[in-house]
Amino acid sequence: MIRKIQLPLQTLNLVAGFMVWVLISSLMPFIKEDISIPADKLALVTAVPVILGSLLRIPLGYYANQFGARIIFMLSFILLLFPVYYISIADSITDLLIGGLFLGLGGAVFSVGVTSLPKYYPKERHGFVNGIYGAGNLGTAITAFAAPVVATKFGWSLTVQIYLVLLGIFIAANFLLGDKKEVKVQTPLLEQIKGVYKNEKLWLLSLFYFITFGSFVAFTIYLPNFLVAHFELDKVDAGLRTAGFIVLATAMRPIGGWLADRFHSLILLMFVFGVYTISAVILSLSPSITWYTFGCLSIALSAGIGNGVIFKLVPMYFQQQAGIVNGIVSAMGGLGGFFPPLILTLLFNITGHYAIGFMALSEVALASLILVVWMYFQGKMEIASQVIDHTIEGILVTDKGGKIISVNPAFTEITGYKEEEVVGKNPNILKSGKQTKGFYQDLWTSIEKNGFWQGEIWNCRKDGEEYLQWLTISAIKNDAGDVVQYAGMFSDISSHRVKKAK
Repeated sequence: MIRKIQLPLQTLNLVAGFMVWVLISSLMPFIKEDISIPADKLALVTAVPVILGSLLRIPLGYYANQFGARIIFMLSFILLLFPVYYISIADSITDLLIGGLFLGLGGAVFSVGVTSLPKYYPKERHGFVNGIYGAGNLGTAITAFAAPVVATKFGWSLTVQIYLVLLGIFIAANFLLGDKKEVKVQTPLLEQIKGVYKNEKLWLLSLFYFITFGSFVAFTIYLPNFLVAHFELDKVDAGLRTAGFIVLATAMRPIGGWLADRFHSLILLMFVFGVYTISAVILSLSPSITWYTFGCLSIALSAGIGNGVIFKLVPMYFQQQAGIVNGIVSAMGGLGGFFPPLILTLLFNITGHYAIGFMALSEVALASLILVVWMYFQGKMEIASQVIDHTIEGILVTDKGGKIISVNPAFTEITGYKEEEVVGKNPNILKSGKQTKGFYQDLWTSIEKNGFWQGEIWNCRKDGEEYLQWLTISAIKNDAGDVVQYAGMFSDISSHRVKKAK
């Protein structure tokens, strides 16, 4: 029973953590009425919670494997009691910066669930399960919508203190319902980091999540104040529109995970970054509220799908180091939410508009699209390479002029020649001398006419031993129909011939 409730429990934990994480940005239109905050510091105050919310994801993902999700969630919520109360009595921008920094722990708990929950489900369901858990992003929508409504009636300070009760409830829930027997992973932190930091896929996934989750966080903390200041909407309306952005992105996250369980994840990411590129261009044109809404919702759609897809890819590429990789990738995503609001504000102060900032997002999304396409075709090449390396038949590939350019391990096993001993040489080093010149003329005539030749042939190993091969030589052509390479696949059939003779 305890195992079955971990998905809903941990998802609700994430809801609670994210509700706390965005308290300052959601209540900023109210807070700045009581606390003087210079315009150039406004983005910094709202973005500060993202710092710890990002950096702490790495150790929290690691320690979730060490101690289990129950302990880490409980400790996180206990520690959050202090900054939440501190913010509720804040009377200066310094108080908001200090309290907001430690408020980031609410966002850091994300890496706990994505590390813990896959232990309870088969691999073919990891995308959907992590997508469901990621729907805990909904916590930001709840605060973005509800906090301004409550603050209108009771004031922002009391509204913040209500969250102390919320945290208390979830501390008790994890104490009573958390899984005490969760499987633990005791691999040392440095050992895990050494095992992954040179892997290019880690940094590519980090970049992709930097954009998809980063933009989700950035828009969440940037929209409430922006809509009030730029389009002169009232505070509750701005909160409602921000909540709509969050709800759409959150709803698409499990859908993205579900799609990734059924379709090629990298093809889905091509769609995601294609939509990003177009949407960011629309926003860069400083459109009306209607077009601005369309651009934001398109980004919410693609961000949600992208977030779900990426955490399907993490356990697929990193089975043994999922904890630390989840932490690194999710940390990069969080940092992706820290910088954009600051950059947008800086560019606005310099140029008087946000066009350059949104255009930069479009360019980064386009670059990511190109990288995803590269990963897709590289993956296909890796599969082909794995097939070649693990087949029991010897394979050699020559250029058009007949010089060997690659061989597989089975080639070495059969012939005795290592790759470095044959690359650049002609395959005639394998000749036994048993075939006549006319035999080879007929062989090449067949290749020129039919595109391949197949049959028995006597060749010679490195040690001079003659053996009988079953050989297939194929001409490899480009799209224009021109031969660019030749590939030979062979197997040693000497033993078959001996048995037949007996």
